[in-house]
Formats: sequence, C-alpha cells, structure tokens
Amino acid sequence: MKKYAFLLMLVFAAITGFAQQGYYTVYGNVTEHDTKAPMTGASVFAQNTTFGTVTDAAGNFKLQLPNGGYDLVITFTGYETESMHITTSAGEQKIELKQKDKTLEAVAVVASSEVKDGWEKYGDFFQENFIGKTLNSKNCIIKNKEVLKFFFSKRKNRLKIISSEPLVIENNALGYRVKYALDSFLYEYDTKACTYIGYPLFEEMKAGTETQAAEWNKKRLVAYNGSLLHLMRSIYTKDLKKQGFEIQFLVDNNGKDEAISPKSIYAALNYDKDDSTHTVEITPNQKKLAILYNNETTDTAYLAANPGEPVKFQLSYIFFVNAPSIVIEENGYHFDQNDIIVNGWMAWEKVADMLPYDFKQP
Repeated sequence: MKKYAFLLMLVFAAITGFAQQGYYTVYGNVTEHDTKAPMTGASVFAQNTTFGTVTDAAGNFKLQLPNGGYDLVITFTGYETESMHITTSAGEQKIELKQKDKTLEAVAVVASSEVKDGWEKYGDFFQENFIGKTLNSKNCIIKNKEVLKFFFSKRKNRLKIISSEPLVIENNALGYRVKYALDSFLYEYDTKACTYIGYPLFEEMKAGTETQAAEWNKKRLVAYNGSLLHLMRSIYTKDLKKQGFEIQFLVDNNGKDEAISPKSIYAALNYDKDDSTHTVEITPNQKKLAILYNNETTDTAYLAANPGEPVKFQLSYIFFVNAPSIVIEENGYHFDQNDIIVNGWMAWEKVADMLPYDFKQP
C-alpha cells in the first residue's frame, strides 16, 4: 500500500474544461534560525513543478506561479527542510531554517544498522518501489545513487533509506530531469507497506529531434491520463464521466467490501465550491472509494504482479484516513496530502510516471 504524503502536487494546464486563470507571485526571505542571518543560495521551489529559484545575498527570493495551490519547499544542506502550503493569497513569506539535529541522527543510526553495501543489496528493490515497475521506469536513471544511505532494523523488520542530498533522476521516457529531495523511504516487511516522503523539482530536458519531442509528449499524456491529478481536476470541474472516471463507494457487507454506484456522484461527495477562494471541498458519504478509469486498459506488468485485477479498465482505491474531507485547488492540488491513502493502479505508477504541475496537454 502506497501512502501519498505528498507531496506530489502538479500544475497541469488545460484538460478539457479546465484553464489556468493567470499567475501570482510568492516572495520572501530565508534566514538562519539561531543567528537570524540571511541564507544565501537556499533552494526555494514549488514541489512537483518546474518552478524554482535560489535566495540572493540578502536571503530574498521571488517565484511566479500559475494560479492554484502548491507546497513551497525550502532546502539548504545541513538544515531541516521546510515546507508550507501556499495559494494565490500567499504573498510574502518569512522562513527560518534550523540546523539538523545530529544527535537525533546518531540515535537513528544506533537504533538500526547501516548497510554498507546497501545499493548492492537493496538497490533494485528501491528502484522498483520508488522509481516503479512500469515501462517508463526502464528509461529512468538515478545519476547519484551514492548519496543514498540504507538502514535495516531487525527489531522492526523495516528498511529505511535516506539521501544526503537530492537525488538526480533522468527520466528519458518522459523527458524530465528530476531533483528529488528524499526525506525518507520506508518499507515494512511485516505489512509490505511502502511509504516515501520527498520534494521533487522538475527540469524539462531538451529533445534531440522533433520525433523525440513528439514521443515525449505522447508518453506524458498517457502518464497523465487516469492519474491522481487527472482525477482531482476532473472532480473540481465536475467532468468525471467525460474524462473517463467512475467513482464507486465501498461499504461493509458482512465483513466484505461491496461496491455501490451513487446516483449523483457529486451529491454523494458533498461537493462544495467556494467561489471566493476558488477551492472545492469534498466530504464523501463513505470513507472508501473505488476509482475506475475506463479510457485505458491495465498493462501486462501490473496484471502479472496483481493477478485477478480487471483488464479493461484501471482500478484504484482511495481511503480517507485522517479527516472526512479534502480541499481541491483549481490546479488539482489537494490537501491535506496525508489525509488519504491511495492503493491499486494509482499506487503502481510512481516516480517514473510523475509529471510536473505545469505540464500542458498537447
């Protein structure tokens, strides 16, 4: 089961019936927590987008973003990463970065054993559960795998992976170079639960030929179709059926989940749009949702790993775990990110199939 702490909040423009309404500017200052001195060269970016910058000599930054919600991320080597939700009313931000507590890091190392030959032992496993096992994953390369550190706890039967600096991932299938500030990757062997938290920043690669550019555009659209972002945007615009989605509720029937199709899905989601903030809040009548995407079939690799899954449509599940509702911004960003768990097809598609929020449909 893949829990999306996400961190994966993309600003796509223009699916059918959807259009961005201009831009807004977020600006501010980054200082050191203890000394209050300005921090020069701190990385500031809207995660899962191609929008990023670094602070100047006075610690100042400025970013122009398409309207919608984002997680603004601030990183600096040796300091704790800061992340905050921003939207069109964000304005000026004052950020203080704290040095990492090396004492806590030392305790973590003692509590579990660092695997010295970690990549040799767990590298393939990490790539399958982080990069993914789709066709696109075969064309992804981690350029600096040496920054990864592997820890295994026998007592907890858990693998933890961290990185000393952002991973650099070249996705030659979709044409993106991704800098992924990996906070942690955890795999619980007892429950087979995999969770990872991180902050990706995209850079569009330059196509060598027109044919390559066309192929990237084609594969990007395939990756977008049926994704979590596609779903959130379709809910926001009340365009689920046209976009190929069907939502069913899972209800308990003598210990087994039974799927029910509501007569009016937007009424069953308790769809509530706030025109002043341009946000939509949904509070589903049931906490367990089955998501059917009918415009694409399920690929053979997924079927081989998940026998019995449907072939003619892609089946995913969304569980509301920490709150009864989520809020969706006009760009498809939803919060809070850790209030839902995603399983099934959408969890199968990982970093290799991620797109930046500023992806535009060809």
